[in-house]
Amino acid sequence: MPELPEVETVRRSLEPHIVGKKVSGVVVRERRLRKRIVEDFEDRLYGRTFKRLGRRGKYLMFHLDDGQTVLSHLGMSGAFYLRPRLTPLAKHDHVSIEIATSDVLVLNDPRRFGTMRIGHGEDFEELNNVGPDPMSTRRTADQWRTIVRSKKTPIKTLLMDQRLIAGIGNIYANEMLFLAGIRPRRRASGLTKRELGALEDAMHAVLHRAVELGGSSISDFRDVSGKPGYFQIHHAVYDRAGAPCPRCSSAIRRLVVTGRSTFYCPSCQN
Repeated sequence: MPELPEVETVRRSLEPHIVGKKVSGVVVRERRLRKRIVEDFEDRLYGRTFKRLGRRGKYLMFHLDDGQTVLSHLGMSGAFYLRPRLTPLAKHDHVSIEIATSDVLVLNDPRRFGTMRIGHGEDFEELNNVGPDPMSTRRTADQWRTIVRSKKTPIKTLLMDQRLIAGIGNIYANEMLFLAGIRPRRRASGLTKRELGALEDAMHAVLHRAVELGGSSISDFRDVSGKPGYFQIHHAVYDRAGAPCPRCSSAIRRLVVTGRSTFYCPSCQN
């Protein structure tokens, strides 16, 4: 599943091509996504102009000139592509949005776990449980202490709780904890203010670096022009069980935390 850096990569690569452009055609070929695309989706989007392209956690928000928003989540395998008009359809091209240029914005989603909804802010109940965005919000160590004080869960599980922090998934939680020197199974409430400050710094460093490199293309992630990301080349621990730690050369270990494969250095993380 694309995480925050991949979604932000899509947003940045798509924004200059659609903002200020008018929708000149909409075709929905498959409505059965995670939530069914409403029957009047085409009518409500046709003729509108994209005013701004935002993001909240893993959600893209296409803000329109009439005050509506198209809310999209890429799910497990979704992707947006910009293609020249008259390009033959690919398998799993479910939604096509013609821009008043020569481009067509296409949502391709093999597993159909993605989302395309249109409405106003109050219509999107799924955003009610999405926490602050870690790229635009900084928490002090004291603020973190308030959050984790009663949390008996492992710190890695807390990092991936979308209600507390929006957009962080398995890949980046592993990388942040390595950079902060914290073991994934540590109880969140047991972390010191120094460790929490280090984790906040690591969170920003990892996310910003990942976005600079276009995200992680572990399997099939691509930006809207079809280019892969390159952050996976710089993974320190994720999916590197048995490989040497880039700091101390100890073998990276794998364990399972809350049902997810988790990687850490037994020497550098305490």
